[in-house]
Amino acid sequence: MPTARHPKGSRARVLLASVFGPFSQDDEFGSRAINPMELYQNQVTREQGPFSLRMFHRSWGLILIQENISAPSTLLDFPSRDRFIREIKKERYDIIGISGIIVNIGKVREMCRLVREHSPDSVIVVGGHVAAVPGIEQQLDADHVVKGEGIRWFREFLGEPVEKPIQHPAIPSSFGFRLMGMRAPAGGGNRAATIIPSVGCPMGCDFCTTSEFFGGKGNFINFYEHGADLFEAICDVEKKLHVSCFFLMDENFLLYKKRALELLECMKASGKSWSLYVFSSANAIAKWEMRELVELGVSWIWLGLESPHSGYAKLTDTDTLSLTRELQQHGIRVLGSSIVGLEHQTSENIVGEIEHAVAHDTDFHQFMLYTPMPGTPLQRRMAEEGRMLDEVDLADIHGQDRFNFRHAAIGRDESKLILDWAFRLDYERNGPSLYRLMRTMWEGWRRYHDDPDPRVRERFAVDGAQLRYGFGAALWAMEKYLRRSNRKVSDRIRSLRLEIEGEWGGLSRVVNRVVGPVLLWTSRRETRRFPSGRPLEPKTFITRRGGLAPDMS
Repeated sequence: MPTARHPKGSRARVLLASVFGPFSQDDEFGSRAINPMELYQNQVTREQGPFSLRMFHRSWGLILIQENISAPSTLLDFPSRDRFIREIKKERYDIIGISGIIVNIGKVREMCRLVREHSPDSVIVVGGHVAAVPGIEQQLDADHVVKGEGIRWFREFLGEPVEKPIQHPAIPSSFGFRLMGMRAPAGGGNRAATIIPSVGCPMGCDFCTTSEFFGGKGNFINFYEHGADLFEAICDVEKKLHVSCFFLMDENFLLYKKRALELLECMKASGKSWSLYVFSSANAIAKWEMRELVELGVSWIWLGLESPHSGYAKLTDTDTLSLTRELQQHGIRVLGSSIVGLEHQTSENIVGEIEHAVAHDTDFHQFMLYTPMPGTPLQRRMAEEGRMLDEVDLADIHGQDRFNFRHAAIGRDESKLILDWAFRLDYERNGPSLYRLMRTMWEGWRRYHDDPDPRVRERFAVDGAQLRYGFGAALWAMEKYLRRSNRKVSDRIRSLRLEIEGEWGGLSRVVNRVVGPVLLWTSRRETRRFPSGRPLEPKTFITRRGGLAPDMS
């Protein structure tokens, strides 16, 4: 907590800003070639060409802070450098909060300098994961550096009630959605809303910045202790955004079974057939019955699938191959996440371990390099052992390029080759994630479309409608696109398409053969024009509250 309050208290004018762009190209401030803002394209589907899932996510932490302080405030999300300068010159802000991740430390430093130049009376507050860098206070010209949860810090600094209940904002889960060379129709990327039940992670994996950032193993902050409170928050967002899908940004949602079961009881009592996208660990999932997960509305699970030889407790005594398949058979999509380059891995055994990860045939699969991030227990141990590579710029430490430490058996340049190969192998063996997603939807619909529970039937009816009137056209296009380059995958896609057409008959076939060629053409066009992935930039968002004039620029 701050050592002193701002003299103006809740009358202070506050600017909350994410770092400035551009984000999709190399630049002097550290974006580098890999854009950290585009999560799926960079970390999950980047080798899938036109079938890569393209979207952006808002700066959720800043939105939460703005929603939970009463001071007049502006939120400036994804500005250009010029737009940021114009804002701080135009308005007389008492406090300017800047949030960034570690790779964008150069931009945070520049924004602090710009504030001193153009708004010298402003108090500068820096937060986000960049605050985890040891000695960050000496690297930035900031008045305050906030590590951890920022809502209570700001409330304390502004003299507002610190323990006041958290009000959850209505946040669409994504924007700028593109797939197969097509921009989604209006609202196409906003079918889900983001809900943040807690911050931090109790698991305490030694490589995890999130866990360390919020206090280390066993420490996390629950915004909603009880399922009933979480239910009311979701209902409020449902009413505001008119959505029934919710992306729960909780590091291990299913671990807190009591709260999740309370949420389920509330959903049953109100007849809610929500779809929930959650994060969880294998051993937490194993404590649930599949029927419970289905009734709770769990539709997606982001699941850590580190090597079975990693020694991490979250995988102990769990057959992740069987677990993944069982989840998919119940219509639950799995986004597997695997770390490449763990310390026991060598140039020889890492091939088998990546093949083991790929064998899960998840709907999506993230690969990340083993990376001692600044401020983590792993980084401290590596530093003590003299294994950190001091010449690696912080802007290049994001787990998607090369090692930032000396691995006992794998060279730095070799690490990039291995990581790129893992993405390619997953795509070549298992095909586009879009196809795998539809395959899981199909399995779930077949199992549950006649379920005696009307809530379950209603949820899977949504999947069925998508498969019947549109997704089949994407299957047709993927099948034709891959016919020459990957016949095995093309045949599997064709088999799924024919099953779906066999269920719904004529109209489904007509739609597929009319829309499918269009999607094939746009996919091939995307491949020709942007062979390495089309660079995309997020749009700028400006939100003013508490009497500040609306933006007219």
